[in-house]
Amino acid sequence: MKKIGTKIKETPGYLKREDFQKNILRKLNAVREQVKLGGGEKAIQRHKAKGKLTARERIDLLLDNPKEFLELNTFAAYEMYKEFGGAPSAGTVYGIGRINANYYLVVANDATVKAGAWFPLTAKKNLRAQEIAMENHLPIIYLVDSAGVFLPLQDEIFPDKEHFGRVFRNNAIMSSMGIPQIAAIMGPCVAGGAYLPIMSDEALIVEGEGSVFLAGSHLVKAAIGEDIDNEQLGGARVQSNISGVTDYVMKNDEECLAQIRSLTDKFGETAKAEFNRSKPKPPAFDPKEIYGALPEDTLKPYDMYEVITRIVDESKIDEYKAGYGKSIITAYARIDGWAVGIVANQRNVIKTETGEMQVGGVIYSDSANKATRFIMNCNQKKIPLLFLQDVTGFMVGSRAEHGGIIKDGAKMVNAVANSVVPKITIIIGNSFGAGNYAMCGKAYDPRFIFAYPNAKIAVMGSAQANSVLLDIKLKQAEKKGKHFSDEEKKKLLDEITAAYDEKNHPLYAAARLWVDEVIDPAETRKYVSMALEVANNNPDIPRFNTGVIQT
Repeated sequence: MKKIGTKIKETPGYLKREDFQKNILRKLNAVREQVKLGGGEKAIQRHKAKGKLTARERIDLLLDNPKEFLELNTFAAYEMYKEFGGAPSAGTVYGIGRINANYYLVVANDATVKAGAWFPLTAKKNLRAQEIAMENHLPIIYLVDSAGVFLPLQDEIFPDKEHFGRVFRNNAIMSSMGIPQIAAIMGPCVAGGAYLPIMSDEALIVEGEGSVFLAGSHLVKAAIGEDIDNEQLGGARVQSNISGVTDYVMKNDEECLAQIRSLTDKFGETAKAEFNRSKPKPPAFDPKEIYGALPEDTLKPYDMYEVITRIVDESKIDEYKAGYGKSIITAYARIDGWAVGIVANQRNVIKTETGEMQVGGVIYSDSANKATRFIMNCNQKKIPLLFLQDVTGFMVGSRAEHGGIIKDGAKMVNAVANSVVPKITIIIGNSFGAGNYAMCGKAYDPRFIFAYPNAKIAVMGSAQANSVLLDIKLKQAEKKGKHFSDEEKKKLLDEITAAYDEKNHPLYAAARLWVDEVIDPAETRKYVSMALEVANNNPDIPRFNTGVIQT
């Protein structure tokens, strides 16, 4: 095991780089605080006037320590659905926290956002929450307060495989897997949405505010002519004492949440995966120095070892094939005591044995082969994998093609796809093209995927993409007999660049759930440790098999 890292504070440009990273983090946190207001101050006041707590207040009361709650997909639907007034956090809050010392996944409708109605991204977010619960055998608690499907967009949320109905299918699957589910009906629970709490193991309902029915009083009147109010139709007393649909009647939110804590306090112990963990030790270098280790421009080189140094215990690693395939770092290490296998892109300029210079961030054949073997080793030894992404893609050109880059890249993709140990991905900088796939992007089922505030996700880099897009537009115009002056070409390029860069932004990715959260780089250890501890809840590790790999 070797110690890595330098006193980076003494390097030229450190303070400038640090200030740049802290500034974009400040901007991100300002957006985060705005998003957490949900439907806004007035909507919150109306909600509280009913004697109800907000979604995040409910979660805080439920947890042992609200400060340790790791909210996920905070930026879901950010800057989307503007024609309907927006849907901050997709009208749902969820994350992982401890209740009676054990981890739970908690999902809460935010009724200040369109009365908690389900937008298409709301369904996707809830499905992601359930996926995390199933992958990690996490008990799940639903705090329900929703008016149901957002009708103007019903065609985008109702009938397909990954739409609204999949949530209830997952309720049934989780039940068969032995994953506990508790639901608290703390507001309306209408139509198809009524199945979610009732398909849970136990359902609580708050008197006066909670109600559950397949059709509300207005629809009942229109459908069969019956004149009845919602409380008589499906209020707390009716559904608990007459229909027997719900199990506990609670006076208010506070009593309801206390009852959930009491119920969960009696859960039995479950089996663990028993991943290797020793006593946690801090890095030898301050994790906050990561700000100064990262570049201002994601295309500039930097030393990934300096980032790893500030994440791993004692700043020590066991590097695998250290002198081979240097554009990818592969190493065993510990993070907060947990054993991990790190696969990281090296963005530095690399000098090889033959004197050639390689630009970091590109995956070469030797690097792909090294990573493939390392991933297989980690699966053999039951060591979780941590991917640190800053990749511009696989190497191109005749030399790379003749050397079999496609074959070697396919090996790596195969190993990542078939990996059975938990995979955690952090997008540190660029995540372009097939490099996104090989380094365990969202399509390759990482248990968790996070991004730094300066991350970029796209099929190719901005400069290359903008050049291609400009060329296409110019050729299309020329076919119609239109020609552009140099000034018009520049204006068109600027417009293309602005549009492309907007879609590269981490908030764009977070809004669409391509990442689980945009995180503070200095808190990387906390997020990785939480992810590993949660992953340890699932004892079922299948046998590793890659199938056919070309040699």
